[in-house]
Amino acid sequence: MGLIQLLFRDPLTFLLLVIPLLYSIIIHELAHGWVADRMGDPTAKWLGRLTLNPMKHLDPFGTIALLIFGFGWAKPVPVNFLNLRDLRKGMIFVSAAGITANTILAFIAFLLMRLTQDYDLGSLHTMLYFTARVNIMLAAFNLIPIPPLDGSKILMGFLPGELRYQLERLEPFGMFIILGLLYLGVLNPVISLFQSIIISIIRLFIP
Repeated sequence: MGLIQLLFRDPLTFLLLVIPLLYSIIIHELAHGWVADRMGDPTAKWLGRLTLNPMKHLDPFGTIALLIFGFGWAKPVPVNFLNLRDLRKGMIFVSAAGITANTILAFIAFLLMRLTQDYDLGSLHTMLYFTARVNIMLAAFNLIPIPPLDGSKILMGFLPGELRYQLERLEPFGMFIILGLLYLGVLNPVISLFQSIIISIIRLFIP
């Protein structure tokens, strides 16, 4: 069900879902830019993208897709990998930053749910639950090693030059490949596996 339908059917649930979803995507992109800046590439900083202001990150088509289909995206934070002090290490760390940020947000949400489980906080608990689930989903999806997703960039950081080049060549067609595989259900078990791994990691700290 698209978020527009949810807005008319249940406005409160719409807000409880769309706010965590929006800021989870923004923080994911912000993390890429922040780590890139720390590792030598100030491009995102120069362009004013190291901010939580949604207007700096929203992509018109991604926002429309989010409202209609419940699946959307923000404008990718620009990173010039050639500016990084260590290209291979920088590619891994910058690409992993968004996934790490989403995992940390999910951890915080679960931790707050655990700490407040004896209190009747109603809508707050609902928002925390949505925040945790959304961030686990985003982290798991971005771990898929198909360009332009973060998982592919992490993998490129470990691959030798020729294999990295071959993977980079897929990027212009990557989203079509991903959408096709999602439509066929091929990626569902992969995403479920990544979600299980992320949840298992979180449970190491919140038994």
